[in-house]
Amino acid sequence: MNLYDNWILPRLLDLVMRNKEVTRYRSRVVPQARGIVLEVGIGSGLNLRFYGPQVARLYAVDPSEALLRMARRRARACPYPVEFFARSGEAIALDDQCVDTVVTTFTLCTIPNPLAALREMRRVLKPAGQLLFAEHGLAPDLSVRRWQHRCNPLWNRIAGGCNLDRKMDEMIGAAGFRIAELTTEYAKGPRPMSYIYAGSARPA
Repeated sequence: MNLYDNWILPRLLDLVMRNKEVTRYRSRVVPQARGIVLEVGIGSGLNLRFYGPQVARLYAVDPSEALLRMARRRARACPYPVEFFARSGEAIALDDQCVDTVVTTFTLCTIPNPLAALREMRRVLKPAGQLLFAEHGLAPDLSVRRWQHRCNPLWNRIAGGCNLDRKMDEMIGAAGFRIAELTTEYAKGPRPMSYIYAGSARPA
């Protein structure tokens, strides 16, 4: 792994993902988590402070060792046990139907095979469990979509594999979930990077 991917990019991601708009969506979605929780794409652990006392245990998945080092430091203050897995979301090392809540925030844009990852999330989720998500993706406005498609190849290379043009609600449905709640809107910021899908889903 090169210097940019191993040292510079993780610190840039940690800084960028602390912005007020992203934090606003985290604070809206993450506190709904209950019981045994799996977070896919924990990154540097910025969601940890939003989990409430109703969380019994957290499993945390991320492929970046550099980001996991930051997350482990933040996890020291958690009142619940946290177990980390250094791997991508397409292969989750947990048993079937063993978690109550799956959380994914600003993660599905970067996973190489997001549909496979979502199917893994559904596999480990209990039948009565829920998926909580806040993601950015494909906008409804044609002019914005055009810019998303144009910018995506370069953006993907410089932003750690992030994609601007994934239609998150359709992907979640295609993976075997039924969306229970969904808010779609533009957050503050450049429109190609800021169309948000936030809500919850349950196994179909």
